[in-house]
Amino acid sequence: MCGLLGFLTSDTAAPETVERVYDALHCVRHRGPDERGTWHDDQLIFGFNRLSIIDIEHSHQPLRWGPADDPERYALTFNGEIYNYLELREELARDHAAEFGEQPMFATEGDGEAIVAAFHYWGPDAVRRLRGMFAFAIWDTRSRELFLARDPFGIKPLFLATGSGGTAFGSEKKSLLELLPDLGLDESLDHRALEHYTVLQYVPEPETLHAGIRRLESGSYAVLRPGERPVTTRYFVPKFDIRPFAAGSEATRYSEIAAALEDSVAKHMRADVTVGSFLSGGIDSTAIAALAMRHNPNLITFTTGFEREGYSEVDVAAESAAAIGARHIVKVVSPAEFAAAIPEIVWYLDDPVADPALVPLYFVAKEARKHVKVVLSGEGADELFGGYTIYREPLSLAAFDKLPGGLRRLAGKVSDLIPEGTRGKSLLHRGSLTLEQRYYGNARSFSDAQLRSVLREFRPEWTHQDVTAPIYERSAGWDPVTRMQHLDLFTWLRGDILVKADKMTMANSLELRVPFLDTEVFRVAEQVPLEQKITKETTKYALRQALEGIVPGHVLHRAKLGFPVPLRHWLRGTELYDWARQQITESQTDHLLDKAAVLAMLDAHRAGDGDHSRRLWTLLVFMIWHGIFVEDRIKPEIAEPTYPVQV
Repeated sequence: MCGLLGFLTSDTAAPETVERVYDALHCVRHRGPDERGTWHDDQLIFGFNRLSIIDIEHSHQPLRWGPADDPERYALTFNGEIYNYLELREELARDHAAEFGEQPMFATEGDGEAIVAAFHYWGPDAVRRLRGMFAFAIWDTRSRELFLARDPFGIKPLFLATGSGGTAFGSEKKSLLELLPDLGLDESLDHRALEHYTVLQYVPEPETLHAGIRRLESGSYAVLRPGERPVTTRYFVPKFDIRPFAAGSEATRYSEIAAALEDSVAKHMRADVTVGSFLSGGIDSTAIAALAMRHNPNLITFTTGFEREGYSEVDVAAESAAAIGARHIVKVVSPAEFAAAIPEIVWYLDDPVADPALVPLYFVAKEARKHVKVVLSGEGADELFGGYTIYREPLSLAAFDKLPGGLRRLAGKVSDLIPEGTRGKSLLHRGSLTLEQRYYGNARSFSDAQLRSVLREFRPEWTHQDVTAPIYERSAGWDPVTRMQHLDLFTWLRGDILVKADKMTMANSLELRVPFLDTEVFRVAEQVPLEQKITKETTKYALRQALEGIVPGHVLHRAKLGFPVPLRHWLRGTELYDWARQQITESQTDHLLDKAAVLAMLDAHRAGDGDHSRRLWTLLVFMIWHGIFVEDRIKPEIAEPTYPVQV
């Protein structure tokens, strides 16, 4: 678990750039405060900041490995963890150790060498054999090829920038910004990505707000040669092989789900440091913590909340921790702490994410890092097993699907005539739209009309369908709920959920592991039929059944929790109104946003004329991002990470 940075030059000038790469590593020091190092030849530079989790005394990076006849053929930088590394090492040694004679095949006890050896013997197909979260780079000194890969779900990030000087790649965008002059690139803003952000509340892959920097997409790998552009291949193509449960097979399928999750948690507990767990009190995090307790009876769980009634799950989480027997630690966040931390948080994010839940996540991660170096969390359960309430929408709109197209369009026109706030208006409007038109993930911020009023360069053709149409094409013919799940794997999950999870924990040099997002768990989840996901009464039906006996009964059927934020109230009151007004007034984004319209929205929200909190938050986060990365006006104080040597 670390921060990597690399530079593949277009010529043989790598030695001249080593010092700048080393300096740029300082931008990602929080991802790996235990060690920093570089390696280079005449064409490539690898830089690395290490957070030591497995094989602490060895497994240093950049790492060298090779076959018996060329023991330093490959160089590796690797961010993440491979949870089946012991099984892979055993298989590789069984099949190939004889080639090494008396020389050991592996010089360490870590997972890095398993990646390189797997790549040597299995080629790019090796990525399909890795159970874990990863972004890594392998340089073949013989073929002069660079191989880059990301895990199937996009748990770990990897940014790319290619220009006349070569290609830079790294775990965080801010380190690549330091190298743009060496690439022959500038820091121009991507206006299309900005419009996508304002609609979705995050910047969708592969975009970033800097036009010259992209992301290697989740579940993909890329091959590069000096002087050439990356050639990318998608290796993970989820297909949701759904079929009805056979009569009497329910218990067997529930057992398969429970067994897959238990195996995943067991492997995610592999570490040479203490592992804790986040706990919101809901089914997902409680299931992970309960299973983790089987491997560490002294497990510590962590939660966060706010002082405002109705926006704190502290008591619920404490009850869940007591039910499973875990030691529990709570962090309560005040409005003043919340506002003061925003600039620092946005700096860590690289690109804006307008999900206010990332702020309490930052604080609970900061608290957890005082006690542990690794935490487990429940992200991914909703996308895999059908947990979002919005997934029940197709049930309520089923009648509209039977209407001829003309009648559906008429329903939409009628909805336009109904006053805002009238009961039934939203249902009529959404029923008039196709799934592709109405659903673009859990984040719903601005409508076109609202966006046109604040975004100066609004382009109606830059819609959410730019992002979603190619994804929907891959799910043609599936039921609507499964199509929504599939869409969320490539939008909300990797654009919001996993970005905030990675950035907020790594900001505190804390490794976060997500056992639900395991390929073996997905293998059983993708076979769950519609009626076992969503019912009129509940969500995640099959998962709830599978967790009987694992999750305490009082938690099993509780509604989804998470870390709710009282943003709507704070922006109306003394907690955040003046702060928000100051951010808008001082921002130098007049050429991008109609600040008068934004201020009017803030005042309308304060007066109770509608709830504009999420739209305001989307714009406020962007303004702060712009103040940091474009204007250089806001300068967060980023401390050097200092933590216990071993916890």
